[in-house]
Amino acid sequence: MIDLVEQIVRHQLDDTVKELGQPKFRAKQLREWIVQKRVDSFDEMTNLPKALREKLAESCRIWTTTIAKHTTADDGTEKLLVQLHDGGRIECVLLRDGDRRTICISSQVGCAMGCVFCASGLDGVDRNLTSGEIAEQMLRLQMLLPVGERLSHIVVMGMGEPLANVDRLLPALDLASAEDGLGISARRITISTVGLPPAIDKLSKLDTRYHLAVSLHAPNDELRTKIVPVNKTIGIQKILDAADQYFEVSGRRLTFEYVLLSELNDRPEHAQQLAKLLKGRPALLNVIPYNPVPGLPYETPTVQAQQRFRDILENHGITVKFRHRKGDKINAACGQLRRLSKENLVPLEGMPS
Repeated sequence: MIDLVEQIVRHQLDDTVKELGQPKFRAKQLREWIVQKRVDSFDEMTNLPKALREKLAESCRIWTTTIAKHTTADDGTEKLLVQLHDGGRIECVLLRDGDRRTICISSQVGCAMGCVFCASGLDGVDRNLTSGEIAEQMLRLQMLLPVGERLSHIVVMGMGEPLANVDRLLPALDLASAEDGLGISARRITISTVGLPPAIDKLSKLDTRYHLAVSLHAPNDELRTKIVPVNKTIGIQKILDAADQYFEVSGRRLTFEYVLLSELNDRPEHAQQLAKLLKGRPALLNVIPYNPVPGLPYETPTVQAQQRFRDILENHGITVKFRHRKGDKINAACGQLRRLSKENLVPLEGMPS
């Protein structure tokens, strides 16, 4: 079977249409139906001849994935547990905040970075997602929106390390930012990474212009290596140097992510060190109070500890934003739903499959 979303992302749809004996303009129609009109079957493609729709149904498929579970929180957050064709599972999320419709998507099945607090990496990494599988998450989340609403922002902050799969990620993001794709401006697309300098350098050379969010989680190498083991072979300074270069090329203000873990990286001396590390950089520090994961020993810092941490940073002139946690009741932290849903992986009625 020909996977049409992968064909679209890889710009191979023209060849597929030609092989089916159809004129070139049919490729544009197919792309429009799948990407912009949010259809779920060939029967809905009403401007295609019936014979062509039947031929497409025999030789092609829109989806390679199915929806194993769909959960919704009171704040409007929706999370999908997506089952892949080979049985692997990933997660993606739709977040509603005012007029914003932000999606968080995954780039790998699992994760190899080993961040000690993260559910995604507890079982290691199985494989990279294909460009089509990354794009399918976007399209499936888009289908959760009512007619008249559209996606406004994308964060690649789900399962996996995006820059460990950068060659497959970028074609999917190109589809998201294309005018005949999802039409989301590159400045509204954020790639979150623990910091892989060679891949960051590649983004600089390609002049991608996407926002870059670097997950620090610690202000010094000793502590960071405990929290993010891959740091042992990299080091914070190399990451900062690569991020600074990306800023010079892209002009996009950097974001540094910092998951705040009670009694581990939330002490006053950590805030002081972090302020010194970031001083002078045109950056936003996005602090995320930890979202507890069953089976892991880490806890959310007290409100007092969070405020103390914030006050120290702001007193040093650091631009700080504390992220409001959404979707707690539906296990919206990365990897939670996947780990808690080992069974009953049956597509829900009424959901695209």
